Amino acid sequence: MAKSSITAEDRRLREAHARTRNWQRWGPYLSERQWGTVREDYSANGECWEYFPHDHARSRAFRWGEDGLLGITDRECRLCFCLGLWNEKDPILKERLYGLTGPEGNHGEDVKELYYYLDSTPTHSYMKALYKYPQAQFPYAQLLGENQERGRHEREFELLDTGIFDNDHYFDVFAEYAKASPDDILIRVTIANRGDTAAPIHVLPQVWFRNTWSWGCRHEGCWVKPSMRLEDGVVAARHVTFGKYYFFAEAGPGAQPARWLFTENETNARKLFGVDGPRHARDAFHDYVVHDDEDAVNANLTGTKAARHYALEVPAGGEIVLKFRLVAEADAEKNAALGPGFDEVFTQRIKEADAFYAPRLSHIEDNEQRNVARQAYAGLLWSKQFYHYILRDWIEGDPDQPEPPASRLDGRNAEWPHLYARDIISMPDKWEYPWFAAWDLAFHMVPMAVVDPEFAKEQLVLFLREWYMHPNGQLPAYEFAFGDVNPPVHAWACWRVYKMTGPRGQRDTQFLARTFQKLVMNFTWWVNRKDPEGKNIFAGGFLGLDNIGVFDRSKPLPTGGNLEQADGTAWMAFYCSTMLSMALELAQTDPAYEDMASKFFEHFVHITDAMNTLGGTGLWDDEDGFYYDELRLVGRAIPLKVRSLVGVIPLFAVELLEKEVIDQLPGFAKRMNWFLENRKDLARHISYMAEDGHGVDRHKHRLLAIPSRERLERVLKILLDEDEFLAPHGIRALSRVHKDHPYVINVDGEEYRVAYAPGESDTGLFGGNSNWRGPIWFPLNYLLVEALERYHHFYGEDLKVECPTGSGQMMNLQQVANELAMRLTSLFAPADNGRRPCHGDETRYATDPHWKELVLFYEYFHGDTGRGMGASHQTGWTALAARLLNMTASPICEPDRVASKIVRPSG
Repeated sequence: MAKSSITAEDRRLREAHARTRNWQRWGPYLSERQWGTVREDYSANGECWEYFPHDHARSRAFRWGEDGLLGITDRECRLCFCLGLWNEKDPILKERLYGLTGPEGNHGEDVKELYYYLDSTPTHSYMKALYKYPQAQFPYAQLLGENQERGRHEREFELLDTGIFDNDHYFDVFAEYAKASPDDILIRVTIANRGDTAAPIHVLPQVWFRNTWSWGCRHEGCWVKPSMRLEDGVVAARHVTFGKYYFFAEAGPGAQPARWLFTENETNARKLFGVDGPRHARDAFHDYVVHDDEDAVNANLTGTKAARHYALEVPAGGEIVLKFRLVAEADAEKNAALGPGFDEVFTQRIKEADAFYAPRLSHIEDNEQRNVARQAYAGLLWSKQFYHYILRDWIEGDPDQPEPPASRLDGRNAEWPHLYARDIISMPDKWEYPWFAAWDLAFHMVPMAVVDPEFAKEQLVLFLREWYMHPNGQLPAYEFAFGDVNPPVHAWACWRVYKMTGPRGQRDTQFLARTFQKLVMNFTWWVNRKDPEGKNIFAGGFLGLDNIGVFDRSKPLPTGGNLEQADGTAWMAFYCSTMLSMALELAQTDPAYEDMASKFFEHFVHITDAMNTLGGTGLWDDEDGFYYDELRLVGRAIPLKVRSLVGVIPLFAVELLEKEVIDQLPGFAKRMNWFLENRKDLARHISYMAEDGHGVDRHKHRLLAIPSRERLERVLKILLDEDEFLAPHGIRALSRVHKDHPYVINVDGEEYRVAYAPGESDTGLFGGNSNWRGPIWFPLNYLLVEALERYHHFYGEDLKVECPTGSGQMMNLQQVANELAMRLTSLFAPADNGRRPCHGDETRYATDPHWKELVLFYEYFHGDTGRGMGASHQTGWTALAARLLNMTASPICEPDRVASKIVRPSG
């Protein structure tokens, strides 16, 4: 970015990362769901949903974090802010998002609320979000009952299905935040009545301290009890670590000023457990507002939790704006708290946010696409969360609490006692998955690098640090089972983020070296643990693809024997080729890395050879022209001929060796040339372009890839067939051919079956809340797009394929990549009838002005229609849509590409 284009937000980012001004101390780091998490589960059997249900959340102090509605907190989650709402009909005060637990939903856990992340800058100097709150009683019982009655072959019953929004009797509640300085946060809440009659609403802006004093813990972050009290009409909040903050809240409309309420953020032990507890407990505001219990709140106006209670009536079609300010004592006197300059700060920050995004979205001319990209980045930034989980203390329990059951000592995650998490981390979805997932995070950091490259690098380094990475080199997967195995994509993310930080010669080689060294440990763990017979054929287990295969691959096979995985092996080749590229880059300035480059070069070729030739044809099926898993039983091998992404992932492992780079590395070049001359049985897997039959390097680079050109073309013929993988909105996880022809295998009298299921999962594998048997998944589609670009860089116009298969339209592989990118981004674009495919058949998103600009970035998408499914706010990896939008609008895309002629589906 040129010096002249440096924006105010860019300067704030620089100050934040240089640690001169802590612009990122405050942000959307409050979880959307702390209840029902593993961290809060102290049960004997590990049933976290039952141990800490939603109904306890308002009354019971959390041990490891906090949650709240459209809220914020500081980066150590000491002082929190969120909204409380009540429509005078609900049975509970709305302070957090409601959803079904895993056992309650017919397709697993699922949030049952409507909320949208609309904007955010990376320093969170400006943020905006929207919550849609019904004016009728919230249908808690209906949502629970209907979903429990539905089976796996039926769709989930959602909040919109209840009809509660059909007459527009609801509030749009907008929460906006603007920072006047790093410790001066202005808050503007707009309550808009979308109905045709006036309606009451109670609004409670709440500030409270996370409870760190009730446990007797002694580790970092267990502070003495802080305090809040009313001083001259303002809440003064004192904490041992940051002194005093003030919370200002305007008196509100009407003759009577809104009332201040105080209580303690401590468990209501009398209500929940029938034992003595504090007189003023965590749920006091609920009891006061909903049950009119004056004694619930502290009349002395002190405590660790405070709110101002506004009882409002919003006129039909009208709105009311409320203003608040949370500010450190040192900054409190600089500005009139809620005076005329308040709105000016918002105006300035919004203008600066627009200026920050302008160059990052400059290639995207279409306003609808720019809106999608802006919301994708907003969701990505809003999904940052304070994540706190110290395994040893969690397993052993706290001194001032009952001793945990003995079963915990060797139960969940007991083999990870070193893990010490107390960080801001990018979450997959702060309600559905309010815990980190290592392979998700790798994808998050690619779009994150566009808006905050330093944070992206910090996150990738974090998971390689000794308090996360296991001493044996494994990366933690996610809190339900840190020892599960996810695809090894961390190296790819580090390499991509490194290359995005600037032109060659100006990149952060220290970051690359730090990550490379630790990734070598992780790679070694994979080789030692997941190649059971030392044949360079890998069996990775879970691998993130849940129920894609015939068997649950995270458990021992019911048939006995072992599974040789085409995707597991391909992931390792992908890992190898990425590490090779990293080593070659580092060797430019440090010759010691040449040896590592040679190691990964040779290892890649060995894996490729095993993949293609071991036992004859490896995991390649020459009859079908596809890669398959192989079930190895005593004395026989059975190819599992399921047409799935398992056979597509081998295409990802492709890398180019530039001749000019190799020529600068004599040690690596010598070893590579020896290998090519003396191991011709393996060298056949390395391609190069020749003009005259004498081996002249036409493009001055070599191609490392699992499939040969002939095999690549055969796989692409299947992949680009609209009756198989190619869907209107991307590549399906399972071929559509299995709709009419399910894959069935009988082993020892037992039948196992895989059928095409384009929507929600119809099996119980992994709880049924994830499905890889037909839907479109963004991350693997993105890796495929990238791989096709690398193939095109090598083959150029010499390789064209029919796309779609049978259409007669020939494309080079860059055009195929563009085609896939266009189809993927069309998920979020309005069709001719105004509907965005991701919203399914819901018409209000197409016609209602208060809905039509809103976009949700789902976990995955229906394989035929593009309807969003799974987690509704998985803006982590689905934020890759912003990258693809920029790609399809970029000058590298040819103006006459066939992809530009796609007819958008009208449904």
